[in-house]
Amino acid sequence: MFAVTVSFTVADEFVNDFAALIEHNAAASVRDEVACQHFDVCTDPSNTSLFFLYEVYDDAAGFDVHLASAHFKAFSQASAHMVVAKNITTFQKVTAAQA
Repeated sequence: MFAVTVSFTVADEFVNDFAALIEHNAAASVRDEVACQHFDVCTDPSNTSLFFLYEVYDDAAGFDVHLASAHFKAFSQASAHMVVAKNITTFQKVTAAQA
């Protein structure tokens, strides 16, 4: 598996708009991309301008498909002016514990 974490700091006046865009992007990713296994959008209740994404793909090629998708490109273009800071980290191996 291939995991991606992304943290966004969004300008305060765009928090609600950004939330709608990223939630749409996450739903489309899971629905439309065969290699996208998991896509969480997390927010910090004490800092509403901070968003944290946790995404899991079958492999790095699956993430490349995500980056090339129409819904990701639309999200990226629509949200670019809203983002103050962005940090992306990728992980090659994911071990999942089961309950």
